[in-house]
Amino acid sequence: MKKFFKYFLLSALILILENCSYSFTGSSVPKHLQTIAIPFCIDRSGSGEPTMADDFTNTLIEQFISDNSLSITDKSKADAILDCTINSISDAPTVIEGGENVSARRITISARVIYKDFVMKKTVFDKNFSNYGDYVNSGDIFTNRGDAIQVAIDRITEDILLAVVSDW
Repeated sequence: MKKFFKYFLLSALILILENCSYSFTGSSVPKHLQTIAIPFCIDRSGSGEPTMADDFTNTLIEQFISDNSLSITDKSKADAILDCTINSISDAPTVIEGGENVSARRITISARVIYKDFVMKKTVFDKNFSNYGDYVNSGDIFTNRGDAIQVAIDRITEDILLAVVSDW
C-alpha cells in the first residue's frame, strides 16, 4: 500500500509539473494593444560612444520581434510607444589585484523609458532601467569594452521588454 501511495504521489507530481509552463510572451499585454512604435533612442550620456544609440534601438526592436507579443510599426500606426533615453554609461573597476592593478571593469548603462498606450491615452510607465556588462582589462581592451557595452545593452533591453509584456 505504501509503495502504491508513493507511486501515486510521484505520478501526480510529474503530471502537475508537466502541465506547468511559464512564458512571458504576451503574458499581460492588454488585448487592445497589437502594435508598438520604438523610435530612435536618444543618447544623453555624453559618453562619445558613436553607435550606442543605434545599437540600443536595434537591440530593443530585435527583442520585441523575437518575443512576438507586439508588432513593431511606425508611430502613426502604433497602439503604443516606447521612448528611450540613455542617461548615462559608466566604466568602473570591479576587480583590483595586488599592486592596485585593475584586471576587470564594469560598464553600466542607465536609461529612462516612457511607455505610452495610445488607445487608452495614458502613460503605462515612466521608469529608469540600469544594467551592466563586465570585461577584462587586458588584451584588446577596445574590443572587450565594446563587447561589455553590447552585453549591457542586451540586458537592459530585455529588462525593458519584460516590463512591457509582464505584469510585475
